[in-house]
Amino acid sequence: MGRILTIDPAATLETTRGCPYAPPEQHLRLLREQPVAKVTLPAGGEAWVAARYDDIRTILTDPRFTADRRHPSMPRLAQDTGSGLADSPLPKMMLEMDPPEHGPARRAVIGEFTVRRMAALRPRIQQIVDEHLDAMLDGPKPADLVRALAMPVPSLVICELLGVPYADHDFFQLHSARLLDRRTTQDERGHAVLELALYLDKLIKAKEQEPTDDLLSRQIAKQRENDGAVDGPALLSLAFLLLIAGHETTANMISLGTYQLLRDPEALAALRADPAKTVNAVEEMLRYFTIAEFAMVRVATADVELGGTVIPANSGVLMLANAGNRDPETFTDAQRFDVDRGARNHLAFGYGAHQCLGQNLARVELEIVFETLLRRMPGLRLAVPEEELAFKEDSTVYGMYELPVTW
Repeated sequence: MGRILTIDPAATLETTRGCPYAPPEQHLRLLREQPVAKVTLPAGGEAWVAARYDDIRTILTDPRFTADRRHPSMPRLAQDTGSGLADSPLPKMMLEMDPPEHGPARRAVIGEFTVRRMAALRPRIQQIVDEHLDAMLDGPKPADLVRALAMPVPSLVICELLGVPYADHDFFQLHSARLLDRRTTQDERGHAVLELALYLDKLIKAKEQEPTDDLLSRQIAKQRENDGAVDGPALLSLAFLLLIAGHETTANMISLGTYQLLRDPEALAALRADPAKTVNAVEEMLRYFTIAEFAMVRVATADVELGGTVIPANSGVLMLANAGNRDPETFTDAQRFDVDRGARNHLAFGYGAHQCLGQNLARVELEIVFETLLRRMPGLRLAVPEEELAFKEDSTVYGMYELPVTW
């Protein structure tokens, strides 16, 4: 067996960034000096962290680590929030399933997110982006890019994909924001989950009676064809996962990516001169910001040696994805934002069997948004000093509350 290492037992894992576009300095120190270590969590208790890129990928593919977020040892970042899903009345979601349960659940829906299907969605996504930019250009200046573009575009896309009436988007945005806020109490979190679950259950029952051309209706038809019946709980957990994950993450990447380009004139000029660079630039934004930096959590089900360090059985493990995406052993000059890097092997979408189901959709949305935004708003610039910008330091998904711009 290897050795067990710990950092200073009094040291609590930092969850607040020193600057918007870098991991906490503590995480970078762990990456350099002690990439597998035991830490104290902000909510109390201890867990192991992994900061090195290769170690993170190993954990995500090793069957001795469970993804079951209802496990009592699953790391908790905030007080009174459970482990995210531990106290949820929802059926188990795909992201917390292990084999053999996970494979069939993922295969049932993966066809909805193929590259070919996403390409078919491009014209509609382009139309949505153009309509919102039309409204911005015709409206007053300055404008809040979060409210005018970053939030409504992915919200409308995921609503159409699932068959959720867009008129209800304020309802699910409010409740999903509460779920992602680390300051949300256990009671508030439970209420938000219940409200969303009741809404989605009603929606699914309506689609059973009157199907339309959307993902949920197609899943209902497929289940009836294969099994002769509809698995309502499975559809509910799928809809919940896609609704929450399908808009908040992409919305924050739009605002942060725009912010980065406006503070990096050289990168901005490069994309305007050659829009084909947008594809690589999107990958670099995903790596550079790693907005779901604490999303990858596991529990060791056996003693596991990782890089010479032993993680004991029943220990929670938190993977520091933002640090992993700055690992100099994997990414040359990793602290630099480089629109030409185009490294698709980043950890922003995870890795292995649980890699983000909707990554192709997110890429298409981001590529269209940035190419169109830079083409149609050549004078785009910040409308306030950088120091006045507010970032989501208390959210599970990092981002911006507002991004005032003018043009």
